[in-house]
Amino acid sequence: MPVILPVKGVHPQIPESCFVAPNATIVGDVMMGKDCSVWFNAVVRGDVNKIRMGDKVNVQDGACIHCTYEKTETNIGNNVSIGHNAIVHGCTVEDNVLIGMGAIVMDNVEIGQNSIIAAGAVVLEGTKVPAGSIFAGVPAKKVKDISQELLSGEVQRIANNYLMYSSWFK
Repeated sequence: MPVILPVKGVHPQIPESCFVAPNATIVGDVMMGKDCSVWFNAVVRGDVNKIRMGDKVNVQDGACIHCTYEKTETNIGNNVSIGHNAIVHGCTVEDNVLIGMGAIVMDNVEIGQNSIIAAGAVVLEGTKVPAGSIFAGVPAKKVKDISQELLSGEVQRIANNYLMYSSWFK
């Protein structure tokens, strides 16, 4: 059974259309949109600040979403995929974004819509990722603009697949 706990009297808000894996952890001031999924060993920790997730967000296995006490909250748009073992911390992620496996997104980062953060990338504090960009590397830098093929073939496909995968567990 997942760990879903209030912190200081604030309970996570998780619509019935969401899937939460049996060993996922969601605590505190977390509001999830519809059709989200939080996968095995993922942690969404709204204990020190707010976490807001739009519709159709998937937080894949081992990923961690957190924020900084009294400084940064985490806001995630619609149709966002957060890859296995990624860390998303105190930042803003707009709609239609793929954050690759093992990527780290630090405080006060702003990721524009229709973007990809490559697997293993480290997006340093305060970085602004322009809409339609692909960022990669350590530290992450823009490597190119996203193509329509990548947007539909990866960003949209992965988000839709995770919606399908979550239906297998309901």
